[in-house]
Amino acid sequence: MYFNNVHILNFVLIAAIGLIVGKFIAWCNIRIPEKKKIFSKEFFKYNKEGLEYNYIFMILTAIIYIALLYKFGLKKNDILKNLDLIKYIIIIPMLLLVFFIDFKKRIIPNRLNLTIFQFGLLITFIYGISNVNMAKDYIIGMFAGAIIFLVITALGKIISGKEAMGLGDVKFMAGLGLYFRTNGISEISLLSFVIAGISSILILIVRLLIFKNKDEYIAFGPFLVIATIIYIFIPSGIVWDTFLGICKGISDRILMF
Repeated sequence: MYFNNVHILNFVLIAAIGLIVGKFIAWCNIRIPEKKKIFSKEFFKYNKEGLEYNYIFMILTAIIYIALLYKFGLKKNDILKNLDLIKYIIIIPMLLLVFFIDFKKRIIPNRLNLTIFQFGLLITFIYGISNVNMAKDYIIGMFAGAIIFLVITALGKIISGKEAMGLGDVKFMAGLGLYFRTNGISEISLLSFVIAGISSILILIVRLLIFKNKDEYIAFGPFLVIATIIYIFIPSGIVWDTFLGICKGISDRILMF
């Protein structure tokens, strides 16, 4: 049986890989914030701490891996044609770690950003073997991601007198640029601000009305992760097309009056 020209056994295999990777992510989710070794014998021992996250990470990773395989398919005997699938399989575990660690600790560890950056450089190098111009675009995407968020961070500090977002977000976006190029990183940035704007309003309302909590700081990393995962699965260019379409619709209505 085939789905999108991929045999069902390949989906079973990728799901199994997702479960294993998800368990490892749950382990990293505990170890990275504590600045402890990832590759340790302790991984094979029963660890009650963080056990409730094991199944969340395992199931979530398996589902995303299956969706990636369905979207990108599997080309036989050609690693370059499967490179999009491979790079997303690599980045997804790190995205999930950024989401959970930044949500809980309000920080994206340098250790995690460096790993994202290193894999991104490797993938860019592999792209460059077949297409130098493509590799250049990925490098430009790295600078674009860093510059966009450096400017936003600087403006936020000037306007509000405090940091709107941390340098961890800047480093994270620079790393993502090596996976998504200039166009991708711009769409992810736009989408993340839309998601953050809507979510922040809802979160603040819940905090004030239910929990009576006036803590206004909300980590931005999780919104970047959500936007990135959405971008992976939607057609390229649709974010900007939708945004420009909305802007045109609003301007047309204003001119009517």
